[in-house]
Amino acid sequence: MKNTKVLVEGAIMIALATVLSFIRIIKLPWGGSITLLSMLPITLYSIRRGLKAGMVVSFLFSLVQLGQGIIDGLFGWGLTPMILVACIFLDYIFAFSVIGVAGIFRKKGLAGWISGTALAVFLRFVVHFISGITIWKSGGTVLNINFDNFALYSLAYNGAYMLPELCFTVAGATALLKVPQTKKLLLTDNGKSLV
Repeated sequence: MKNTKVLVEGAIMIALATVLSFIRIIKLPWGGSITLLSMLPITLYSIRRGLKAGMVVSFLFSLVQLGQGIIDGLFGWGLTPMILVACIFLDYIFAFSVIGVAGIFRKKGLAGWISGTALAVFLRFVVHFISGITIWKSGGTVLNINFDNFALYSLAYNGAYMLPELCFTVAGATALLKVPQTKKLLLTDNGKSLV
């Protein structure tokens, strides 16, 4: 029964995260978008169920995000097969799988939960940044600033949407985990503490 409950909770969090990923608060003109707390359900699941379960669910979420990328035209971008495979792994599989790291400090209370959430979103940014400097290697304009250096461009491009995502996700986690009733709902199972 417990395993079934854990699986169902994971599936619900993946579905919720997917729906939230479609709600784009801001779609940036140069690429990327700021969503309505799309990573929050996965981070909360990882805090609730632990690092191992969180990593499994975040990996499954990465596959859903890859599916969305395919629907959005990933294969129509004109990438070489090697670049396409690298893009799939870095921009989708690795970038979204690291969200499961949020549960790494789950035994440390509120400070650990918030630190884990911030670390998870920051790691997603790092993976996207690495993708920008190793796969895309491009320059361009972000916030009306032209970047010729592809490392600075990747930093600006990915930072422009990941920094707000980090702030919103941490604020959402803090708000939910500070309210005693929500905290109890998220971190207990049949009256027993999960952390």
